[in-house]
Amino acid sequence: MSATGLDVFDKTLHTTNLWLDDIMARLGPDRRVAWKVLSVVLRTVRDRVPVEVAAHLGAELPLLVRGAYYDQFAPAKRAPKYDLDGFVERVAAQLSDTRPVDPVLAMQAVFVTLGRHIEHGQVAKLQEVLPHDLREFWQAAELAAEPLPA
Repeated sequence: MSATGLDVFDKTLHTTNLWLDDIMARLGPDRRVAWKVLSVVLRTVRDRVPVEVAAHLGAELPLLVRGAYYDQFAPAKRAPKYDLDGFVERVAAQLSDTRPVDPVLAMQAVFVTLGRHIEHGQVAKLQEVLPHDLREFWQAAELAAEPLPA
């Protein structure tokens, strides 16, 4: 039986919860924090890449996550380009209103989650447009990630 009455909503809730479970496995069992981390890191990626690439990433996200991703999106008002240090600073600033979360660990958790749930080719295209240090950080996070229990 459908929980919401619409299969599309049930599917996005299920998929979003899987993503949040992945993040919680890495950051601790707080679903609200996991949602905040996912939203913040995704929006920081969105604002760093070209609009076309941001749109392609948005199309890969579960419907519910896509809503958070596009929240306050202003393609005409793009943020200045920033490297890994700038990315970490932006994530830290946006996580300042939640329980203490290491922004580096938050980024790693989201990058690994994206790598687990989005096609490898799409992730590679996204990584290609990032600064070298940020791309290397993402790739290292995926390589170092402990596999999650099935």
